Amino acid sequence: MGVLSHSPKILCVSDNNPALASVSEQLRGVAEVVDVSSSVRALARLNRQPDEFDALYVAAAHFQDAFKLGRMLQNERILDGMPDGVAMLDVDNSILWANAKYRQWCHKDDVVGLGFYRALGNPEILGPDFCPFHTALATGQPSISTLRSGDLYFQTHAAPIDEPDGQSQYLIVTVRDVSAEILQQQKLAAIHKAGIELADLTPDEVFDMGVDERIDLLKSNILHYTQDLLNFDVVEIRVKDEQTGRLEALLSYGIDEAAARRPLYALPVDNGVTGFVAATGKSYLCEDTTEDPLYLQGFEGAKSSLTVPLIFHDQVIGTFNVESPEPRAFSESDLQFLEIFSRDIAVALNTLELMVAQRASTAQESVEAIHGAVALPVDEILNDAVNVMERYIGHEPEVVQRLQRILKNARDIKQVIHEVGQTMAPAEAVPACPEMTKHAKLRSCRVLVVDADDAVRNDAHALLERYGCNVETAHEGGEAVFMVRNCGPDVEYDVIIADIRLPDVNGFELLVKLQEILDPVPLVLMTGFGYDPGHSIVKARQAGLHAKAILYKPFRLDQLLETVECMLDVYGRVPQA
Repeated sequence: MGVLSHSPKILCVSDNNPALASVSEQLRGVAEVVDVSSSVRALARLNRQPDEFDALYVAAAHFQDAFKLGRMLQNERILDGMPDGVAMLDVDNSILWANAKYRQWCHKDDVVGLGFYRALGNPEILGPDFCPFHTALATGQPSISTLRSGDLYFQTHAAPIDEPDGQSQYLIVTVRDVSAEILQQQKLAAIHKAGIELADLTPDEVFDMGVDERIDLLKSNILHYTQDLLNFDVVEIRVKDEQTGRLEALLSYGIDEAAARRPLYALPVDNGVTGFVAATGKSYLCEDTTEDPLYLQGFEGAKSSLTVPLIFHDQVIGTFNVESPEPRAFSESDLQFLEIFSRDIAVALNTLELMVAQRASTAQESVEAIHGAVALPVDEILNDAVNVMERYIGHEPEVVQRLQRILKNARDIKQVIHEVGQTMAPAEAVPACPEMTKHAKLRSCRVLVVDADDAVRNDAHALLERYGCNVETAHEGGEAVFMVRNCGPDVEYDVIIADIRLPDVNGFELLVKLQEILDPVPLVLMTGFGYDPGHSIVKARQAGLHAKAILYKPFRLDQLLETVECMLDVYGRVPQA
C-alpha cells in the first residue's frame, strides 16, 4: 500500500456506541473521521461522492445490514435498467438514493437530499392513501397511492426496511407510470356514457318519428362519438336483414361509393371481413390489407381495418367497421373500445327499430310518450353530467370539455324529439291556434323546474313544452345550482320555478345561493295554500323575490303560463346562442 499524500479520510459507521469510543479516538489520531449513524446513510453518501473517502469502518453491529444494502446498491446497473422508478427515503421523505428512471421523471441528474415530492415537481396525491410514506413507517406495512404530475399518473408502493429494533427508519419506494391505464379507464367511461346516450331513446319515446328521421338522428350521434372519442375517421355500419341475410349499409363515412354500395351477406366466404364477422359473431383485426385474403377494399389506400359485430341478445344484427391508411393502425385497446361502443349501438338500433317495420300508433300516444318518458331521462343525463363536472372543474379541463359536449348533445337530442312531438301532435293534444298566438312569447323560452316530485317535473314538461318552452328539471336545490352554474355561455335559463320545500334547502335558501351566480334571479316559488313553515316566501321577498313570483299548488295551466310570462316581462329574455 502506497503512502498517502494527504491525511486519510475515513467514513465511520458506529451509531455513536460508547463501547467503540476508543476505536474512534484511535482513528482520529491518524486520520480525519466522519461519523454516520447507519449503514444506509453511509452507502448513500458513498454513492453520491465515491472518491471522498480513503477507507470505510463499519461496526460489527452494522456489518450484516451494510452487506445486504451494499449488494443492492452494487447492482445499481440492474435497478437503473428497470422500467419503474426506485428510491430510498429516510423518515423525512428525503431521497438517499434513486435509480435512473426516477431521476428521468424528475428531470434531474442528482436528486439525493431532495424531498421525494419536491423532486417530482410536487404532484397531486390522488389516494387512496394520502400519506403513504407516513403510513408505511407507522404501521410497518407497505402502502400504495396514486400521484398526478401534469399529464402523467404514477402509482407508488412504499415499503419500510426492517430494522432490528422494529422501528423502521427507511423506505424503499417503487414508482410505476400508470398514465396509459388511467387514460384508458377515462376513455372507457366516456365511451360508455356516449353509448348510454345513444340507447336512451326507446321506441315508445320516439315511435312517431319517421324511419328516415330516426336513422339520421342515430347516424349523426354515432359518427360524432366515433370521431370525437375513438378518433376513427373511416366508418362503415351495416345492418343485417334477418330474412335475406343481406348486410344493408346504414352509415358510410370515408368509404368509397362503390364499396359502400357493394352487396354483402352474412356469410364467412366471398363477402369480405364484414360478411365473416356477421356470420361468426367474432371481431376481426386486419393488420395489413395487402396480406389478408378476406379483406375487400373499403377505400383506396386502406392498409388496415378493424371490424366488430353488433350483437343484441346474443344475435348478430349488424357490423361496425373502421379502416386506416396506415398498416397495423389498430391495437387491442382499439378493439376493446370499439366492442364496448358497438354493444351500445346495437341497443340503440334495436330500441329505435331501424331493422323492423314502424309500429302503428296514434299521434296522441306518441306525444304522451315523448313528454312522459323522454324528458325526465334526458334531464337525468344533464343532472349527472353537471354533478360530475362540479368535481372536475379546476382539475381536469379536458374532462370538463367532454362533459360540456355531453350536455350539448343531450340538449340537442331533446330538442329534436321536442320538435318532432310538436309537428306530429294532433289538434286535441295542443291548445288551439288562438291560444298559441296569445302565448307566443313563450316559444323558445328556457325554463328550469326544481321539485323532488317526479309528477310535478313531468307535468312541467307536458304543459310548458306545448307552448314551445325548452324545459329542464332538477330534483333539489344543490342540483339546480349546478345546472345554473354549468349551463354554459350558450344556454341560460329565462325562468327558474322551484318548490319552497326541497330536500336540501327551502325557497329562500335557494334564492340566496342563486344570487351568488345570477343578477337578477328570475325565480318563481311554488307552495301549497298556507304552507310555509319557515316563512321562506316572506324572507325571499325581502331578499328580492318579485311580488308576482308565487305559484300556489295545485295551479291551473293559465296561472302557470301567466306567471312565466310575467317573469319574462320583468326580467326579459336571455339571449341564446
